[in-house]
Amino acid sequence: MSELELLFLGTGTSAGIPMIGCRCAVCASPDARDRRSRPSVLVRYGPPVADGEFAASVLIDTTPELRLQCLAHKVERVDAVVLTHAHADHIMGMDDLRRFNTLRGGPLDVWADAQTHRVVGQAFGYAFGPPRPTEKVYRPHLVARTIEGPFQIGPATWTPLPLLHGDMAVLGFRIGKVAYCTDVSQIPPATWPLLENLDVLVLDGLQFQKHATHLTIHEAIALAGYLKPQRTYLTHIAHGVAHAATEAALPEGVFLAYDGLRIRGQL
Repeated sequence: MSELELLFLGTGTSAGIPMIGCRCAVCASPDARDRRSRPSVLVRYGPPVADGEFAASVLIDTTPELRLQCLAHKVERVDAVVLTHAHADHIMGMDDLRRFNTLRGGPLDVWADAQTHRVVGQAFGYAFGPPRPTEKVYRPHLVARTIEGPFQIGPATWTPLPLLHGDMAVLGFRIGKVAYCTDVSQIPPATWPLLENLDVLVLDGLQFQKHATHLTIHEAIALAGYLKPQRTYLTHIAHGVAHAATEAALPEGVFLAYDGLRIRGQL
């Protein structure tokens, strides 16, 4: 069985941590784990190829900090992009994909459902389709791929996980024995069987107070207890949650993710 690695590029809310103009204990914290950029992960998997690289390197969501995230964590290769939904904190770094076009010497597939592609097409329509021969503008070259069921990227099958983000339909994804479910307030009944027998579950855990469009930390813990993955990592974390104190109180097998965390699972 091949190994899979998740690199958390961002684990914060749509406002990021620290928030502009906030002087709370977490926003002012000296703990690097309390500095959270917008939520995204890089998924790497498959048999190792030259120089220890994985066979595939796939980015989930393109946050406004994408360039800074990639520089901070030395990401120099992206083979494809997968989008969970079209909120600004998940798509507005898409123009920075142009650098990966240059590094790979060709276009990048962007996988998303139809409603996400409609929004992305309005904001970044210039990026889809090959550049004209006379065009001198430095822009991304992206290819829209519509998610209508399980799809293949390299040696792995990606299974879309229908979720609810308030009243908005969004997607999580399962790759092998790892599932990534950010921005979720409810898991529809049909999705439950797709989350069984997991090695790693990454799950929205915004804050302790009830929220209309996100799971609370206590709700996420309860879901993890029901689904029983080997390990659960909470993401999309707000500034009311101090990393060290919160993680010390979490039950066994549940952790707070943080920017730069690398974890392994099975493909």
